[in-house]
Amino acid sequence: MNGDLSLAVHALVFLDHKNCTQSSEQLAQNICTHPVRVRRVLAKLARAGLVRTREGGAGGYLLARPAADITLCQVAAALSVHFVEVSWRSGDVDMDCLVASGMGAVMDGIYRELDELCQKRLQSIAIGDITAQIFGGPAA
Repeated sequence: MNGDLSLAVHALVFLDHKNCTQSSEQLAQNICTHPVRVRRVLAKLARAGLVRTREGGAGGYLLARPAADITLCQVAAALSVHFVEVSWRSGDVDMDCLVASGMGAVMDGIYRELDELCQKRLQSIAIGDITAQIFGGPAA
C-alpha cells in the first residue's frame, strides 16, 4: 500500500469542506504534494464515480455525491488498495515437507482475511465522518 489512499481521502475531505470546484493545484497545495500526483489519483476516483471533473479555466474537481455517501471502502476499491499484502512467501510448494509446501497458502489466506476485515471496517466510515471529526461536529 502506498500513500494514494491518504491523498484521496484528504482530497475528498477538502472538496467536501470547500463545497466547490477545486483545481489540482489547489488540492496539491493543501495536501502538500505535486498536482500531477493529485490528477493521477483523482482520475481513478472520477472513473469510479466518486468525483466529477470540470474543464476550462474554472475547472477542477468536485464531489460526485454527498460526502456521507462515499465510504473509505469505495475509495480504496477505486484505487485498488490492498491493506495487507506480502510480496515474499516462505517455503516452496514443490518441497516434500508439509510445512514448507503448505505455509505460503496458509499465510495467503490469513492475509486475505485481514484485508477483508480492513475493507469491512472501512465500509462504515464515510468522507463526511472524517470531515465531521476534523471540524468537531456530527457526521453529515
